[in-house]
Amino acid sequence: MAELIAIGYPDEATAYEAEREVHRLGDEFVIQADAVAVISRDGDGKFHVSTNHHAVAGGATWGMFWGMLFGLIFFVPFLGMAIGAGMGALMGRIEKSGIDRHFQKQVRDMLQPGTSALFMVVQKVTPDKAVAALGKYGGTVLQSSLSEETEHELQEALHGAQQS
Repeated sequence: MAELIAIGYPDEATAYEAEREVHRLGDEFVIQADAVAVISRDGDGKFHVSTNHHAVAGGATWGMFWGMLFGLIFFVPFLGMAIGAGMGALMGRIEKSGIDRHFQKQVRDMLQPGTSALFMVVQKVTPDKAVAALGKYGGTVLQSSLSEETEHELQEALHGAQQS
C-alpha cells in the first residue's frame, strides 16, 4: 500500500530543501518514493509546482497525477491542462481514490500564500531514519493511504489499459 504524504512548511523555500533531502534518502534506500512534487504559493497567492518523478508502466508519468490532484485540491488547472472528458473521468477516479475530502481540505488550509509543501507517493520507508533526516525541516505532516487497487486504477486511468 502506498501513502500520499504532504508536508507543509511556513515559507516558500523549505519544501524545495526537503525535496533534495528526499532524493538523497532515496539514493540511500531510506525512502522509496514513486513520485515527488513541491508546490509553493507566493505572497500573491500564485501556485508554483515542481515535479520530479519517473515514468509509470506504459510510459505515462506521475506528472499527470500531480496535475489532477492539485487541480482537485486547489481548484486550479495545472500547466494549462484542459479538462476534457478523459480528464474529467480521471479527476473522478482521483476524487474517489481514498484521497478523502478531509485530507484535501487540510492541504488547502495548510498551503496559504507564502508557504510551500512537499508531496510524495511513498511505497517503502525506514521511518526512524526518514524522520531523523526530514525532522530538521519541521513542517506539518498529512497523509492519505492509497490501496494497491486504487494505485492500479489511477495508473490505468493515466495511461489506459495495458495491452498484452
